[in-house]
Formats: sequence, C-alpha cells, structure tokens
Amino acid sequence: MREAKLHTTLLLADDDPDDRLLIKEALEESRLVADLRSVEDGEELMDYLHRRGRYAESSASPHPDLILLDLKMPRKSGHQALEEIKATPELRCIPIVVLTTSKAEEDIARAYASGANSFIVKPTSFGTLIEAMKTLRGYWFELITLPPGRIGR
Repeated sequence: MREAKLHTTLLLADDDPDDRLLIKEALEESRLVADLRSVEDGEELMDYLHRRGRYAESSASPHPDLILLDLKMPRKSGHQALEEIKATPELRCIPIVVLTTSKAEEDIARAYASGANSFIVKPTSFGTLIEAMKTLRGYWFELITLPPGRIGR
C-alpha cells in the first residue's frame, strides 16, 4: 500500500457538534494525517466549496480531497448539497462519502443516484467509528488514487 499524501484535506459537513468531535477523534485514532475542516450545514458547505463569505481566502478553504457528508442538516440538506456539487463541473470530481445516521433505503438510493461515492451509516459505538475511519483511511487515502483536485483552484 502507498503512503497517504502529506497534505490531505478532509471536509466534514455535519450539523451535530458532538458528532464532529467524535469523528475528529476517530480520525486521529485511525492515524489519518489530514487537515480536517468542518462546516455545519449544506449552505456553509457550498460557501466553502465556492469560496464565498468567510471562506473567500483560499487559506480558509483548501480544496478538499474528500468530503464526509451528513444528510440531515439544516438550511440545505446533505442531499441538496450533494446534488449541487455533482451538478457543478469544477466540483463534481470531489469524492463524497455520505456519513449519516439514516438507514432508510430511499436515502441510500437517492445518495447514490445523486453521485455519492460511498454510503456509511454512522456507527453507534466509538470503537466501531474508529474502525470505520481506519477503513476509510485505507481505502480512500492509501489504496486508490484520488482525482487531481486542485485544477482551477
């Protein structure tokens, strides 16, 4: 397996501060060396990706190598953000892993139909979350080759 690249940027879109903290800690435990950025809803996610408002400076919004996306968020849902990202030519190559509490078949089907690359139901224990993040690290940052994301950024 190859080493994860040194400057990996991971963007987490989740409205729950407890979940954001647990995911951050699980990523650290999984030994994924990444610049973890967080946004709290779909509108903020789109501001980040389009470098609007407080994300206007590129240092405040490095291009993500991977997005972890919750579906159930205020203002703009994860489904809506996913559809918008995949409909935008300069953003559609960013891999998106849905990480949500929903197990609903319609959410799973809609996420994949909208262009999600993977769908993970949030584990209910911290130990299982760590294992999920280890698997995510191994697959997305060690096994496969991510698309070149900094084109036009």
